Amino acid sequence: MRKPGDAVPAFSLPASDGRTVSDVGLRGQRYVLYFYPKDDTPGCTKEACSFRDNLPAFGGMGVPVFGVSADSEAAHRKFVLKYGLNFPLLADPDRKLIEPIGAWVEKSMYGRSYMGIARCTFIVGADGRIEQVWEKVSPEGHAAEVLAALGGKAAPATPAAAKKPAAKAKPAAKKVAPKKVAPKKAVAKKTVAKKAVAKKAVAKKTVAKKAVAKKAAAKGRRR
Repeated sequence: MRKPGDAVPAFSLPASDGRTVSDVGLRGQRYVLYFYPKDDTPGCTKEACSFRDNLPAFGGMGVPVFGVSADSEAAHRKFVLKYGLNFPLLADPDRKLIEPIGAWVEKSMYGRSYMGIARCTFIVGADGRIEQVWEKVSPEGHAAEVLAALGGKAAPATPAAAKKPAAKAKPAAKKVAPKKVAPKKAVAKKTVAKKAVAKKAVAKKTVAKKAVAKKAAAKGRRR
């Protein structure tokens, strides 16, 4: 792995923001290169969000930050969008920078050895030479370490998670007007009136029947 005082390897890599970033283009300013194993994995997400939250402090000192992994440009863009990363990620699937700088190392897990990307960080000076190296990085709070080395102050830590959309407000329930109920007295009056009308009608019919019967009887007597 390259040490302080060594020249940064020559590189020209596509970035997640669509541009090409090279050592030549960055000459004349200090910058940070941090290498990580894979997009959208727990440790790499914590580390990326730590740099995201502290980027204003890096920017205030005129020090850009670049994350580097062997992931594709498409994978980088998804990672950036998911977590709102505000700095470029450099795609190095052919390990053109990862290997020369010494970040491609032998690892072991569950007794099995394999080659992979070491989680490491470099501060590169304006002259293109490495100023400081972190060979073994703990993702949690690493950006604060780098910022302190540059003489800056870290921002308060925030959870490494995508922002959830605000919950939609439930529509207010429609008010249903209560049904008008007629007063009991009014109902009683109507009932009495109906009964009176019916009684009169029956009485009239009865009187009419009696009159007809009386006339019929009178005619019978005359005969």
